Amino acid sequence: MPPQQPPWQQPSGPSQGPDGPPAPQRQPTPPQGEQPPARRQPAAPPQEAAAPQVPTGPPTGGDRVVDTSSSVGDGLHKCPRCGSAEIRYSIPARALECAYCRHRWNEEVAEQKFGLDSSIAELQGHTLASGTADVREDLTTVTLKCQGCGAEVVINIAEQMQSRCHWCRQTLSVNSQIPGGAVPDAVLPFLLTREEAVERISAFVDKRRTFASPRFKREFVPDNVMGVYIPYMVVDGNMHAELRGTGEVTTRSYTVRRKVGDNYVTEQYYDADVYQVQRGFDLLVNDLAVESARRFQAEDASQATNNVLNAVQPYDTANAVVYNSNYLTGFTSERRDLNVRDLDQDVEEDFLAIARSKVQPTVANFDRGVRWEQEGVAVRGTRWVSVYVPVWLYSYADSAKGDGSLIHYIAVNGRNGNTMGSVPVSHPLIFALSCVLGTLAAVIGGAIGLAWFLS
Repeated sequence: MPPQQPPWQQPSGPSQGPDGPPAPQRQPTPPQGEQPPARRQPAAPPQEAAAPQVPTGPPTGGDRVVDTSSSVGDGLHKCPRCGSAEIRYSIPARALECAYCRHRWNEEVAEQKFGLDSSIAELQGHTLASGTADVREDLTTVTLKCQGCGAEVVINIAEQMQSRCHWCRQTLSVNSQIPGGAVPDAVLPFLLTREEAVERISAFVDKRRTFASPRFKREFVPDNVMGVYIPYMVVDGNMHAELRGTGEVTTRSYTVRRKVGDNYVTEQYYDADVYQVQRGFDLLVNDLAVESARRFQAEDASQATNNVLNAVQPYDTANAVVYNSNYLTGFTSERRDLNVRDLDQDVEEDFLAIARSKVQPTVANFDRGVRWEQEGVAVRGTRWVSVYVPVWLYSYADSAKGDGSLIHYIAVNGRNGNTMGSVPVSHPLIFALSCVLGTLAAVIGGAIGLAWFLS
C-alpha cells in the first residue's frame, strides 16, 4: 500500500524562528554559453494551507492477515506430559499446571511465535492478526464434541469459554477463533495474587474514608474482588506527523497602574515576538493499548466509573502468550464487541496526541507557548493484535438506590499492581465542610479588613 501523504505537505519557503532569520536563498547560474530562461510571470500567491485531514477508517487495500489460530481444535486441551484435561493457571507458579502430574508450562510468547515483532518502520497498510476479525453478533453459541466419550456440549461464548462434559466430566474448551469476539490472539496472564489485590484495594479505600459515604463504609467488603480478563487491541503504528502553528517569545514584561472608578488597579502586560512554527517528523508507536469492549470504554461514565481501567495502564503486552483457554480458568472474561473499524479513528487520535507530546521538547524556546493550528498524521501502516489483559476488579452499587445507582469500580492491574478507582462520597458531609470553610474565610477576611480600616 503506498504511504499516505498529508495534504499540506508541500515545499515551502523558510520561516523565521527564535534562533534568527534563515540563510538567504541563492539563484542558480546558467552554464556558460546558455541563455537564462525567460522570466516567468509571478504566480498567484499560494492559498493558506488547509487544515490537515486526519485519515479515517482502515485502508481499502493492502491488508495482511496473520493467522494466530491455535493448532488445537475445540474440545480437549490436554497436558503435554500426561494427557489430562484438568489444567489451571497457577499465579504463584506463574504457569499452567496439570492437576494430575503437576507438570508446569507456559505457551510461547505470541509476538515471537507469529512474527508480530518485526520492524514497525516496515509496516505498510494494515497488518491484522486473525483474532481481530470482525465480530458477528449473531454467533453466541458453540457446540463442542467431547473427544473422550463423544457427547456434544453447547457453550454460550458470551458467558463462558469452558464447560464440563455432562457424561465423563472432562473439561472442554473453545480454542478456535470463531468470529464472536471471545477468542483473542494472545493472553497476558495474572502475576498479582488475589490476596495482594485485596490489600491494594483496602489501602486505596482507607485513604478516602474521611469523605466516603457512611453506607459504603458499612457495606465495603474488599474480598468481593474478581479477576477479569479485559479485551484490548494492541496497535503498532508507522506514520508521519506534521504540526503547524504560532509560537511566542517574550521580549518585555511590565505593569501598568490605572484608575478604575475610585480605585487603582495594577495590570501585567507582555510584549512578544510571534513566529510561524512547523514540525514534521516520522513517528513509530509500539504497543498502544485500546479497550475493545463497549462496556468498559471511558467515553460514557454515566452508569459506571469504567474510566478507571485506563488509569491502571500500562500493560507489558510484549510478554503476552499464545491464547490458551486454560489461562481463563477460575477467572471471568469480557467478550470483545468492537472491531478495528470502530477503533481506527480513536487510535489515530491517540497517535496525534503522542505526536504532540513528542514535539514539546523542540519548542521549549517559545516561553509563551505554541498554539497548533493545523495538525495531522499520515499513517503508513499499522499492526493490530487482540489481547486479553488481567484486571482485579471491585464494584460497588448503592443498595438503597436500586438498579439505577452509579456503579463504582476499583481496578488493580493484574501485572504491576497499579490501582485506581472511585469511592462514593457523603454529600452532606462535604456541604457542611464547605459551609464551615466559607464561614471561616469570611471571618478572617473581615478581621483583616477591620485591622486595615483601624490602621
